Formats: sequence, C-alpha cells, structure tokens
Amino acid sequence: MASKHLAALAILAILLPALAMATEFTVGDDQGWTINFDYEAWAKDKVFHVGDKLVFKYTAGRHNVFKINGTAFTNCTIPPANEALTTGNDVITLATPGRKWYICGVNDHCANYGQKLAITVLEAWVSPASAPSTPAAPAPSSASGISVSGYQLLMAAMVAVAFLVV
Repeated sequence: MASKHLAALAILAILLPALAMATEFTVGDDQGWTINFDYEAWAKDKVFHVGDKLVFKYTAGRHNVFKINGTAFTNCTIPPANEALTTGNDVITLATPGRKWYICGVNDHCANYGQKLAITVLEAWVSPASAPSTPAAPAPSSASGISVSGYQLLMAAMVAVAFLVV
C-alpha cells in the first residue's frame, strides 16, 4: 500500500509544477513578427490560456505592436504612437479570456502586408472547471516550456487517484 501512495505522490510531484507553468509562444515562430507572414495560420492550431505569454520578436524600429479591439483590427486602425510596444522583444501576458487582437502600426504593414494577429484566450488551464470536454491537441513545438493539455492533466490526476484508492 505504501508503494502505491509513493507512486501517486511521484505522479503529483511531476504534474504540480506543470500546473503553475504558463506557455510562452513566440509569435511567428522563427520568422518572428514581420510582414508577409500568415499569422492566422500560425495561430490556428494553438491553444492560448490565461497566464500564457506572447513574445513578439522583431528588429526594433522596423515594427511595433499594438493591442487593439476587433474593429480596429478589421480596419487596421493604428492607435496613438505612445501606445505602441517597441522593444523588439515585447512580452504580453494573456491576463483575461476572450478575443485578443494585435497589429503592427508601422506604415501599411497591417493593411497591405498582413502583420496582424487575432487569437482567442481560454480560461487558465489549471482550473478543473476549464478542462476541455474533448481532448485538446498538445501545443506544437513553437511553444517553449512545459506543454500539457487539460485532458492530459485530468487523465494523470485520475491515475493518481486510482493509485490512492486501490
């Protein structure tokens, strides 16, 4: 019986740190934040949660990042310049669930070169209530850090509980 408890504790010790880790996504992967890149296709197979981070990598001065609303996204409406992120390594922590929109405000990069990103952010995946009802695809290799879907966590927790009960 003690070995079963030890096995369950070992599983939990491995999984608990994963619960606290957010996924960091480099927008555009190796291409970074640039013109003539299909950000819709890039985001399509990714799952974003509250607490995850978007990293916009680009040469400072050549691009910038604006967080905007859906209407401004559709129209590529550029906000005032003082609202731009401009470091070339801008990190945005996804703090709330829902739709999020980002554009480059340099010249016509948004309107004519597709430098815009729209994503949907889900509740934090550490909450049991947010576990998906169908298996979620694991995050692709473009995400750094530990990548664990809600389904995988649920299954691991069930195995741990089974060890405790038996």
